[in-house]
Formats: sequence, structure tokens, C-alpha cells
Amino acid sequence: MAGSPIIAALFAQRVVVGVGDLSVSNNTGITLSTYALGSCVGVVAYDPVARVGGLLHLMLPDSALSPEKAASQPAMFADTGLPLLFRALLGLRAERKRVRLFVAGGANVLGGNSDSFKIGERNLKATATWLAQNGYAVARTDVGGTVNRTVHLDIGTGAIKLKTPSLNEAYSLAA
Repeated sequence: MAGSPIIAALFAQRVVVGVGDLSVSNNTGITLSTYALGSCVGVVAYDPVARVGGLLHLMLPDSALSPEKAASQPAMFADTGLPLLFRALLGLRAERKRVRLFVAGGANVLGGNSDSFKIGERNLKATATWLAQNGYAVARTDVGGTVNRTVHLDIGTGAIKLKTPSLNEAYSLAA
């Protein structure tokens, strides 16, 4: 019947990735989403052949800031969350050489020079350094500035939807 939803759409699910958390999936009916990336950084990883994806919402650059917190919530930090993300992806049969990356966030949402700790900038640097040291290339970024970002990854297609207060954009990590 015209206008009826397809079966897959009836069973599609959204998994919300909170601050300092991550999720991976090979379920093609899942969309991974994270909201309001300000100074935090979102790392989206996708293997288009295995149709496996993951999303990390890291909050701080270095687990040395709080080793106790890193032990209980490693996804909170770039240096412990990134290895955890990639181990989880490989566990779902993603292949390192096929993984494509999108990085978003790292903003100074307070604007101007009011972020004396430069958390967004430090998060981006820590993320870029870890990825480069481990041989991962980033396909696309939307980083810095002063706006929050929301990111959605469709596991079935590799489509990314990026939303800010002023725009909605779509990208693909499948190509």
C-alpha cells in the first residue's frame, strides 16, 4: 500500500550515546546518536563492507586527570576511549583498513576567550594525535567553532546526519 512504512522502518531503533560513553553495532536497523557535542568530541567509525559502526562521545583528553574515573568509565577520555572503541569494532568483524572516520565537536561553546582550559581544543588535539599514531585517517570533520553538534550514524547505510542550531547536513561513510 502506498505510503506504508517498510518493515525495516517499523523495527528501526535509536541508541543514544551519552557523554563519556560509546556504542558499537552491526545491527542494520540501529541508528547511533549523540546529542549536544560542545567541547566534547564525537568519533564516528564505520566499516562499509562489514556494516559495522561505532560512536564515541569523549569528554576529556587524558585519563591522567582522573585515573579512578578512567577505570570505571574509560570512554570519557580520549586516550582510553579511542582504544576501547576500535577494539569493540574489531570484535564485530570490522577491518582496520576499511574503517572510515568522522570527527565532530571540540567547540568553545562559551565563545571568545572564556574557555581558559581550552577543553575542546585539547580534546581535538588528543583525538587527532591518537588516531594518527595508530594509523587511522579521518575522512571528514566538523570541529571547533562555538556551536553544539548532534550526530546520528545509520548502521545499515553508513549515513551520518549532523545537526547544529543553524544547519542540517548529511554525509556518507559508506563511499
